[in-house]
Amino acid sequence: MSMDQKVVLITGGGTGIGREVARAVLEQGGSVVINGRRADVLAATAEELDPTGERIATVAGSIANPEVAQAMVKVAVDRFGRVDVLVNNAGIFKPQPFLEHGPDDLDRYLDIIVKGTFFASQSAIPEMRKRGGGAIVNVGSMWADHAVGATPSSAYSAAKAGVHALTRNLAIEFAADNIRVNAVAPAVVETPVYGTFLSEQEVTEVLPTFNAFHPIGRNGQPADVSEAILYLAGDGAGWVTGAVLPVDGGVTAGRG
Repeated sequence: MSMDQKVVLITGGGTGIGREVARAVLEQGGSVVINGRRADVLAATAEELDPTGERIATVAGSIANPEVAQAMVKVAVDRFGRVDVLVNNAGIFKPQPFLEHGPDDLDRYLDIIVKGTFFASQSAIPEMRKRGGGAIVNVGSMWADHAVGATPSSAYSAAKAGVHALTRNLAIEFAADNIRVNAVAPAVVETPVYGTFLSEQEVTEVLPTFNAFHPIGRNGQPADVSEAILYLAGDGAGWVTGAVLPVDGGVTAGRG
């Protein structure tokens, strides 16, 4: 498995799983274009991962806007000459009872998760076709297929289920173009997303309580998911498309 010389687009690339994917791609000799809503976070990540700036570029803005997706592709082609891999990772998450969801709230989930995946893929695929193929890896979720009483997540789950459906549809539609489309479906992964609705102290107290939720006995780390993403993006998965791979510490396998 190697990303040597490959050009990888990563939405939600400034923190968490996306940042870890960018780090691994750079370590393996590839180049990355990372996207996120906060330009300062992207700049800090780029400076830390590649101080030379030679193999990393940033595009700030909401990936729900087609223009942002198009800008990512343009930057990749202008800077690095092509697009080989797209990782659709941008997302939001906040457990919330169903009856408390409002129209604007629902729109945010659909915009960032569904539209973001849709438009980024729509922009990247034509460039992949020019290269004779490529790979798209979507970050889905265990919550797309399994409801968890402790974390009511109806809007998030519905949006991630849309990502799973897009994964399978695009895999079939573009198989003849040698463009593989797969997804990973994580359970609880310790990323900064929890800090968007919990205090630092609450994160420290609450996250460890989910270790036992996973049969393997611990929460996931960004590197756990990144490794699976890079496998699906790499040549070693050349006969894998349309798959939604559980990366969940055994949660969806059953209960011990």
